[in-house]
Amino acid sequence: MKSYWIKVYGCQMNERDGEIIAGLLEEAGYYKAPAMEEADVIVLHTCCVREKAENKVYGRLGQLARLKSKKPDLVIAVGGCMTQQPGAAEKMREKAPHVDLIYGTHNLHELPQLLKKVEEERRPVAVIWEKEGPVVEGLPLRRAHGAKALVTISYGCNNFCTYCIVPYVRGRERSRRPEDIIEEIKALVADGVLEVMLLGQNVNSYGKDLEDGVDFGNLLERVNAIPGLQRIRYMTSHPRDFTLKLVETISRLDKVCEHVHLPVQAGSNRVLELMNRGYTREYYLELVKTLRQYIPGISITTDLIVGFPGETEDDFQDTLDLVEQVQFDNAFTFMFSPRKGTVAATLPGQLPLEVKKERLYRLMEVQNRISRVKNEALVGQELEVLVEGPSETDPEKLSGRTRTNKLVIFPGPEDLVGKLVKVKITQAQTFLLKGEVAS
Repeated sequence: MKSYWIKVYGCQMNERDGEIIAGLLEEAGYYKAPAMEEADVIVLHTCCVREKAENKVYGRLGQLARLKSKKPDLVIAVGGCMTQQPGAAEKMREKAPHVDLIYGTHNLHELPQLLKKVEEERRPVAVIWEKEGPVVEGLPLRRAHGAKALVTISYGCNNFCTYCIVPYVRGRERSRRPEDIIEEIKALVADGVLEVMLLGQNVNSYGKDLEDGVDFGNLLERVNAIPGLQRIRYMTSHPRDFTLKLVETISRLDKVCEHVHLPVQAGSNRVLELMNRGYTREYYLELVKTLRQYIPGISITTDLIVGFPGETEDDFQDTLDLVEQVQFDNAFTFMFSPRKGTVAATLPGQLPLEVKKERLYRLMEVQNRISRVKNEALVGQELEVLVEGPSETDPEKLSGRTRTNKLVIFPGPEDLVGKLVKVKITQAQTFLLKGEVAS
């Protein structure tokens, strides 16, 4: 038997892919290595949303070159979004000739056969489908979490935001059949799962390519009816497709958590138009108002990009103003990173790095203040927490998340892992809460 080691970069969709890769390899007879250095096969499943993600991969490949010089039989495989880009395989062959296998996003299910081909032919192999195929069901997977599970409901994206590489590397939207999703979740619940995260590049457009008329709201209703399931999360939601009907549906489903990740990206209408987001700041603000009206106490998080080509100081001030108006619970903030093949990479008015850094710092300062105030308002409350395991920052304590997706750290016995418990919040920080199990 041979062993494997997987490094996943990027989003939850890639995390889910990583679970499938592990399942495919174990079904093919591999076992998980205790450490990267001990593995016979190393798989890097990559991201290309930002340049920084690609740089991390090439940095890791530099380390693996040294490891391979000591272990000539080591097989190195690289796949995912980064390799799916046109010309990426050729670039990798040139910069990292020690890579044995390159695959893309659309043929992940072929990984065991491709590894066998590398072994038999004793030469580097690169197989990347240019176009997405039909959804492949029934793939094995090795889940990373006990009481929580990731469940993909759709693949690809049709939105073509001008800054985003995803539609080019993940393909067009393809929804899984609701029957297959429900069957998978029922099996997960039977295996002890209490919470599922429904994944799609845009979950709100789920079902548009299906013939039976099912939409995301219908799917949520069916998932909500599964006995034994306690919590439902979903991401990511595109504001343009968040209809009033969907808001009303979510508001009456008891298992759907009171949290929505609603990327706004910018607060300037001019920049939103350049980004091809399909909505205005006024529309977004009204949507937030509607969500809070129908779902009291909902936590709203977002993504924000600063330094988009042509962004003026006035445009940036519009973003700061929107952040102040919405009062997000948290925000993932990024500097614009040009991606080859996207419209935004060719736009005039590319901003200097110094300007982007300075605006990012100012934005983070505003949002961190808001996040801290939001968290401090929870001190003294008793909140339901799904205990995930030892805290990464304080292994002597447990950590978990509230229904509103707040991270909570607290002392408690190990047998609470995988259970829902009431925790009294005693202290608030910018990015987490601290507490104690309620008596």
